[in-house]
Amino acid sequence: MAIRVSDPQSDGSQVLPDEAEARAALVLGLRRRGIGSRELLSAIERVPRRLFLSARHHDLAYEDSPLPIECGQVVSAPSFVAAVLQALSVSSSHSVLEIGTGSGYQAAILGHLAARVDTIDRYRTLADLARQRLAALKMTKVEVHCADGFTGLKSKAPFDRIILTGAVDAVPETLINQLTPDGVLIAPIGPARQAQVLTRISFETGNRVEKQIDRVRLVSMSPGRAQSL
Repeated sequence: MAIRVSDPQSDGSQVLPDEAEARAALVLGLRRRGIGSRELLSAIERVPRRLFLSARHHDLAYEDSPLPIECGQVVSAPSFVAAVLQALSVSSSHSVLEIGTGSGYQAAILGHLAARVDTIDRYRTLADLARQRLAALKMTKVEVHCADGFTGLKSKAPFDRIILTGAVDAVPETLINQLTPDGVLIAPIGPARQAQVLTRISFETGNRVEKQIDRVRLVSMSPGRAQSL
């Protein structure tokens, strides 16, 4: 059953009693699903997911399910976000590049885990909204960019970790080249409208190592910046 966490008098970052309970219940559920990183669970509990949703979905903010956001996109279920970030193995010294900001929810969690986070979205509407939400939470370590995710962010490279939230047929070498020598990249790889393979790419003694994490079905990334929205 959904727990009511919305309040017309709230500024968005205020934690209401029911919301604190809902966040704790979410974290407990994630533990039961095998998420063991204390730092990651703490970061998830600290981020108000409702702030990254439209008002009509606030009551569902702490349900473990994907929900629609602006520009026809979706914010992933917390369990999926947690599983991916646990596989990404982010530490407090890392710089992270996220391709596909969406609502900004995952970027906010990363902001509690990493030294620096740069996140890119091709939709200006999503980038602007995410920037506002992150500013409300005083997430000063996260910077939002409206740009083509396929080109990465060469001006801030190299990154210790790179994560793609949309599927690609193959990971662009441009992004691989923006990793540190011991960096890690996670991406869903496969064609649109079919099951894709969530893949972890790392390097051991200079050799590229790919590990399959899960089968997923995500929206494919599109090149360039959106001409509208």
